[in-house]
Amino acid sequence: MDFLLLLLSALLHLHTSLSSGTSTVNFQVGVILDLNSSNSPVGRIGLSCLLRAHSDFYSLHKDYKTRLVLHVRDSNDSVIDAAAAALDLLNNVKVDSIIGPQKSEQVNFVMDLGDRAHVPIISFSATSPSLIPRTPYFIQTAESDANQVQAIASIVKAFQWSQVVIIYEDTEFGNGIMPYLSNALQDVNARVSYRSSIPQTATNDFISKELYKMMTMQTRVFVVHMSQSLGTRLFKKSKELGMMSNGYAWIVTSGLTDLFYSNDFDSVVAMQGVLGVKPLIPKSRELEKFASKWIQEFLQKNQGMNMAETSIFGLWAYDTLWALAMAAERVGKSAPNVHENNVDSEGLFALRISETGPELLIALLKTKFTGLAGKFNLVNGQLEHTPYQIVNMVGTIEREVGIWTPSGGISKCLSNIISPYSTSKENFGTIIWPGDTTIAPRGWEIPVSGKKLRIGVPQKPGFNEFLKVNIDPRTNAVQVSGYFKEMFDSVMEALPYAMPYEYSAYPFFDLNGSKEQYDAGLGDITITATRSIYADFTLPYAEGGVTSIVPIMYENVNDVWTFMQPLTKELWLTTATFYIFTALAIWILGTKIITTTRDEPGQHVGMICYFPFFPGQGIDGSLLCLVLVSWAFVASLLNSTYTASLSSRLTVQRLQPSITDVKQLIKNGDYVGTQEGSFIVSFLINLGFNSSKIRTYKSTEDCDEALTLGSKKGGISAYYDVLPHIKLFLSQYCGKYMIVGPTYRTAGFALAFPKGSPVVADISRAIIQLTENGTILEIEQRLSSNLACLGPESNSTPTSVTLRSFLVLFSITGCVTLICLLVSLLIYLHKQRAFLERMSDFNVNVRSRFYVLWSYLKQRNPWAHPKTTNTRDQIPVS
Repeated sequence: MDFLLLLLSALLHLHTSLSSGTSTVNFQVGVILDLNSSNSPVGRIGLSCLLRAHSDFYSLHKDYKTRLVLHVRDSNDSVIDAAAAALDLLNNVKVDSIIGPQKSEQVNFVMDLGDRAHVPIISFSATSPSLIPRTPYFIQTAESDANQVQAIASIVKAFQWSQVVIIYEDTEFGNGIMPYLSNALQDVNARVSYRSSIPQTATNDFISKELYKMMTMQTRVFVVHMSQSLGTRLFKKSKELGMMSNGYAWIVTSGLTDLFYSNDFDSVVAMQGVLGVKPLIPKSRELEKFASKWIQEFLQKNQGMNMAETSIFGLWAYDTLWALAMAAERVGKSAPNVHENNVDSEGLFALRISETGPELLIALLKTKFTGLAGKFNLVNGQLEHTPYQIVNMVGTIEREVGIWTPSGGISKCLSNIISPYSTSKENFGTIIWPGDTTIAPRGWEIPVSGKKLRIGVPQKPGFNEFLKVNIDPRTNAVQVSGYFKEMFDSVMEALPYAMPYEYSAYPFFDLNGSKEQYDAGLGDITITATRSIYADFTLPYAEGGVTSIVPIMYENVNDVWTFMQPLTKELWLTTATFYIFTALAIWILGTKIITTTRDEPGQHVGMICYFPFFPGQGIDGSLLCLVLVSWAFVASLLNSTYTASLSSRLTVQRLQPSITDVKQLIKNGDYVGTQEGSFIVSFLINLGFNSSKIRTYKSTEDCDEALTLGSKKGGISAYYDVLPHIKLFLSQYCGKYMIVGPTYRTAGFALAFPKGSPVVADISRAIIQLTENGTILEIEQRLSSNLACLGPESNSTPTSVTLRSFLVLFSITGCVTLICLLVSLLIYLHKQRAFLERMSDFNVNVRSRFYVLWSYLKQRNPWAHPKTTNTRDQIPVS
């Protein structure tokens, strides 16, 4: 075979020289492909299209002064052989560029050689995204696999699949796409539940074990990224194991999609119903003309192969040679094809450094034209992003069911691109899924065929008003009733698909029992942060909140201090203070009107009591009346309020809780209780209760007995539970207990599922639907009709009239009194100007001023009737 390849290269060189004349500048181009590999026909397809492109190009461009001379090498599906071929072409043939190698792992090594020799490495078939950043001398004239991940993610989002399994080939080709695919799926809220890495040399037994493992999972959506040889083996095994049946969804990447036509009959049958993505090839007259001739020629030279359409890899190969030939002509016009013989002494291999390679690289990156595969335009060393075609494998053909574009998302055709970006499944054509059905898979299934969903329900002696579980002793059948059961049945009926399920009882208080696995948990399950680490919850279907109840106490109306209770201590003290203040004001203002002699203190008190009835005349009398009116208004309101409150307390029996505050319970060291097995135990510890002060109970009867006894007699002082249970408890023991303290917010009751369960989203949507249409409310109302009593109407300490109720009135009467005193003082000061002048005389010493003041105060009535002073009362001036 090597001899035939050398002969082919020699004939191509001779043909080029004879057809172009002596002035032709030849560019030596190496071609490294897998030509005899049974794993993939890409190498043979690519070489056939390269030769066809070489012939077509120079037959149309006979005036060109440059020619590409192809030197073909077989890499034998080996990285080492590909590297050896590259070394031979670089050192011995002195090539200016290399087309190939075919596979990503081969390119991963050869590109470093091209970088050292400054020779462009051009691949139309190595599509791994990890190759591009390595060296500027590597060019992908194929679309990177990273371009198709958004199209795959859009399909997943369109059908609302929440979980995906990725099956990929454990090679450079397979691993390169994984970060991009995982991120794209994460962006559409699809979790990758499992990654199956299958080596290229995997046996059928290995593939079967991996598929069996995936059958035991709930996920039924698979994205496959493999080469043709490994991918077809995978689908054949999937067909044997029943994984190509109803309920499964398979999506394959462009590598498998493009080569579907070349598969054998068994592989085509195994891939029925599969969705695939591949770059959209625009239809053109040139493409049709090329395809009709090329397919016939290829099948004649490769008998036994199926080829109904041209491969995208063949078209990329065709366009690659055209682009390289155009770039060579641009370089040839500016400089002759001169080869330097300098050698790179660094590294393991001694490589000739090409002078033409860098110029050829720059010219190739600038080359733009419309080829058979569409627009040829290199962006950052890669072929420009194009739309993707979404196809459905049905029979022996690929039916187009949609078009994906980076800007518009999914649409039925290019002329019907929706803006903005759309991922609606309505934009797809009719899809035939595995199992020959048009009903889209929901993306998950119960792992074992025929198994029902096991719903775990707690069997407990008490607190079973919402969910009561009994086991028939004869048949061992689980009998479930109650609000939760009705609600769950309604939710399951509201799902858009049928889901068989059965109830399975477990002993709620058997903490040391067997740990069985359930598909869901039903009961009074409150969502908590700790529980959410180990399980997934639906949206709540019942109210949340934690509160407490305590025994009710009644006020003793025969208490000797009952008359003090209508008003608070602050109001009593404020009333007394204002009474004394008002009395002083009356005395000050009244002495100016009535007192004409130096009376005894007792007479002053009598005057205060007498004056309200004979206030006197003049401005002082008016001020005094104003003080009295304001105080009388406040006193009247206080008297009315006090009378009404006291009457109510003496005639109506008032309720009050035995304990009103959590801090009081903790400070007193009281015991508190809750349900056994409830999260409220840890909740109470977080509130500050000592764990030794928390007692748990299995029934409401036990709680009632404990509350009746109290902490001092072996019971509890308060009982804590979630609101639904508290309301039921109060309805059973009406008038005996009352709610106290704050209601601590919780998320409410919900259904619990194993972590990552795909059914959570669907059931949550069903709960929302039943909430909006009133079904859940109707079920709750049927339960509430049985609650005859929810406790006493008064759920707080009996109230007394507080100071705040009279704060404005006290402020008004205080201001009025102060203003009256200030006006009276100003009037007096105006009348006693002589006294003020004497007191303000700077020549009078302190002792003399004190004597003046004392003499003045000794007068009987200095304001109203100033008297003539005796000689002995003369005030010394100095």
